[in-house]
Amino acid sequence: MDEFPPTENGAGVGVVRTQALQLELPPEGLPLKCGQHLPSVEVAYEAYGKLSQKRDNVIFICHALTGDAHVAGRLDTPDGPVGWWDEMIGPGRGIDTDFYHVICANILGGCRGTTGPAATNPQTGQPYGSAFPPLAVEDIVDVHSLLLQQLGIEQVAAVIGGSFGGMQVLDWLLRYPEQVGRGICIASAGSLSTQALAFDIVGRSAITSDPDWKAGDYYGSGARPDRGLALARKVGHITYLSPGMMTDKFGRDRRLDETNPDAVPQAGASFHSNFQVESYLEHQGAKFVQRFDANSYLHITQAMDEYELAADYGSIEEAFERIQAKVLIVALSEDWLFPPQQSWEIARALLQDGKAASYCRLHAPHGHDAFLIDIEHMSEVVRAFLPWVASGGHIKPAPATTHRGDARRREFELIADIVPENARVLDLGCGGGDLLTHLREQRQTTGMGVDIDIGHLIRCVDDGHDMLQVDMDEGLGVIPDNSYDCAVLSQTIQVIHRPLLVLREMLRIAPEAIVSFPNFANWTHRLQLACGRMPKGGALPFEWHDTPNIHLFTLLDFKDLCRREGFGVRDVICLPESRVSAMLIRLGCCNLGADRVLVRLTRDPNDQPRRCTPCLNAF
Repeated sequence: MDEFPPTENGAGVGVVRTQALQLELPPEGLPLKCGQHLPSVEVAYEAYGKLSQKRDNVIFICHALTGDAHVAGRLDTPDGPVGWWDEMIGPGRGIDTDFYHVICANILGGCRGTTGPAATNPQTGQPYGSAFPPLAVEDIVDVHSLLLQQLGIEQVAAVIGGSFGGMQVLDWLLRYPEQVGRGICIASAGSLSTQALAFDIVGRSAITSDPDWKAGDYYGSGARPDRGLALARKVGHITYLSPGMMTDKFGRDRRLDETNPDAVPQAGASFHSNFQVESYLEHQGAKFVQRFDANSYLHITQAMDEYELAADYGSIEEAFERIQAKVLIVALSEDWLFPPQQSWEIARALLQDGKAASYCRLHAPHGHDAFLIDIEHMSEVVRAFLPWVASGGHIKPAPATTHRGDARRREFELIADIVPENARVLDLGCGGGDLLTHLREQRQTTGMGVDIDIGHLIRCVDDGHDMLQVDMDEGLGVIPDNSYDCAVLSQTIQVIHRPLLVLREMLRIAPEAIVSFPNFANWTHRLQLACGRMPKGGALPFEWHDTPNIHLFTLLDFKDLCRREGFGVRDVICLPESRVSAMLIRLGCCNLGADRVLVRLTRDPNDQPRRCTPCLNAF
C-alpha cells in the first residue's frame, strides 16, 4: 500500500532531498481533535517542479498508511531510493512537473521526519512514546494545510491520494473547500469496512502483545517490538494483494532447501512451513521493521479506523454538500481492502448532491496496491483530469470539434438546435465526448458523459467533461431524478442489452430525451435482404459477424414502443444518406427512406408529432 519498486528508467525528477519545516503555532500549540495540544510540530516534505508566478499550479499528494514525503525522484544521491509513486510524477508523466509544482509531506504521527511518537517531547526532553496524543484524519490535514500556508501557498490546483491518502483528500474537500480546485480520491472510502477494521485490530493487537512494546515507552529500552510490528505488517500486506494475484504468484509452491531438496517440514515447536507465500510475508515483515515505528503504526491505523464521514456529518450526502471542487473517484477492480462498491458510494453521494464528479473503475489484477504498481491507465486518467494552469498544464478547453462523416455532423447540428442554451446535458454512450464538446461550443451547455470504455472516459475527461464509467444496462440509479435538462442517446440504443430500461431512466433523469438510431427498414437494407444477404452499408457499416448492434429495429417499431410505454414524441427527424432516400422521405415514405432517425421524447404521452420532419440539407 505504500512501497514502490525502482523503475528501469530511473527517477524522472532526478535527485531530491527531503526538507523540514517547523510550523508556526499559537502559544498553546497545535489543537487536536481529541482536545489535546502538541506544543510543536515539524513537517518533512519534498517538492518538485517550478512554482508558477501565480502560484496556481500546486498539486498536493496525500500518502497512504506507511508512506512518506519521498514520492518521486532519487533520494539524496543518483542511486538513492526511488519515490513510492515515481512512475506517476515527473516530466511527461501523469503529474507532469514541467507544468505542476508537486508537494508531498509526511503525515503527523509518522516516523519519517514529521512529528510523531518517536519525536522528542520538548516538555520532557524524551521521546513522546505513550504520551503522544490520539490522532484523527482532520489533524493530519490541518498540519498539511498549515505547511502550505507557511510556504506561501493559499490554494492548490488539486489534492490527490490513494487508500488512507484518499481519506485525507475527502477531508481536504470538506473542510478546506475554497483552497482546493480538484480532488482525486483513489481506492478509498468514507469509512473502513468491518473486515478492514478487523485486520487493523489484529495488527495492533500483535504490536501491543509484544513484550518489547512496554506500553509505548520502548525507545530507551534497547529493544523494539519488532516481532509484533512484523506480524502486523504481514496481516496488513495480505489485504493489499488480490486473491488471484497471490494464487498466480505463489500458489502452493514451496521453497527448496538447497542443502536437502527432498526435505519435508518436521513437526516441532516452530510450526514454520516451507510455502513460498510464508517466505514472502517474512520478507515483507523484516523489511518493514527497518523503516517504520510501531507506535506510529498504532496511531495511524487508529486514525484510519475512526474516520467515518456518515457519523461525523449525519450522512455522506450531507457531508458532500460542502464540496466545491471537481472530484474524480477511482476504484480498483480487484481491491478487497477498499472494494469498488465503496468508491461507487462516494461517487453516488457526490452526484446526489449535484457535484461535478467523475468515476472510473480500473482493471487492477494486483489488488489494492495496483495504484502504485499497476498503472496502465491510472497515469492517463490522472493526467486528463488535472486542471489547466497558467504555466500551461492540463487541461485547456478543446478547440472546435471536427466530426467524422456528414451524417454525424448533421446529427450533432440537429441536436444542438434542440438543446436549449446553458442546459445541463447527460450524454449516454458518449464515446470520447465529441457531442458534449460540440454542445458546449455551440450552446454553452454543461453536462456529463456515460460510457463503459476507459479510453472514452480519458478522452471525455481530457476535454473537461464530467464522466461516469458505468454499464448502462445495469441502470442509472446513481443519477438523481430531474438532475439534467436533457438526456441524449446518440446512435447507441441498438448496442445496449436493455434499451427500454435506459429509455425509462432517461425520462426520469430529464424532462426531455433525444434518441437517434439507424433505421433497419431503409430501402437499401430491404434490397440486400431480398437478395439473401444481411444488410451492410450506410448506417449499418458492419459485417454480420463483427457488429456491435444487437437490436435491429425500424422507425415504426420505435414509434410503437413509445406509444405502448406512454412516451411523448415531440419530434421525429429523418436523415437520408442518398438522393433516393431523400426523395422517398419527401414523398412521405419515411420508414423506407430514412437511413437514421432522431426522436425527441418527453414525459407527456399527449405529445405526438403530426408528421415526420425530413432533414434534407445535404441534397
